[in-house]
Amino acid sequence: MKIFLDTADIAEIRRATEAGLIDGVTTNPSLMAKLGAEREPAELFLEICEAVDGPVSAEVVVLDAEGMIEQGRRLAKIHDNIVIKVPLTEAGLRACRTLTNDDIRVNVTLCFSPTQAHLAAKAGATYISPFIGRIDDVAGDGMELISQIRQIYDNYDIETEILAASIRHPQHMVQALLLGADCGTLPPKVLYQLLEHPLTDRGLEGFMADWKSLGREL
Repeated sequence: MKIFLDTADIAEIRRATEAGLIDGVTTNPSLMAKLGAEREPAELFLEICEAVDGPVSAEVVVLDAEGMIEQGRRLAKIHDNIVIKVPLTEAGLRACRTLTNDDIRVNVTLCFSPTQAHLAAKAGATYISPFIGRIDDVAGDGMELISQIRQIYDNYDIETEILAASIRHPQHMVQALLLGADCGTLPPKVLYQLLEHPLTDRGLEGFMADWKSLGREL
């Protein structure tokens, strides 16, 4: 599974990239807003693209198809890594089809049902982003949605990649891996939680204590 970091924080992106932990980045208006207004969006997107060797999702911020297409084409010119993020609405799918026909990759976001995922694939989406955590928040089953989309896409040899989004904790990631999601996007906090285990810490402490007892240097 490809791992994308869900952030616009360039320091976090560089940290994860230097460790070889991520394959790309996803951003959205909320993540951009956390940085305040001190950066021009185009400049930030370019810096992110230069920091990671993989897809970088940049979201349009209008609701009509024509506006999405215009913004999408403009964003795509920033760097070859840019993937245009559009919402799963009729206008978003119209924009998806046009941008895909222009050989621009598209990430269709805010997916909450298998039928939405099917229609996004028919519109030419490169990625579909089902929001696991948000479904769980309203007493639904986010992982069941991943399973349903995986089966539908496999049934019809659909090439659109399932990008599990709104991942809130490591168990979401484990389940997405087991169900065959193509990608997962997660915040830095959850990424580093994947690395942690108390037995790893305990074992390392024991190894270091035993080595110290030898009184030797390598």
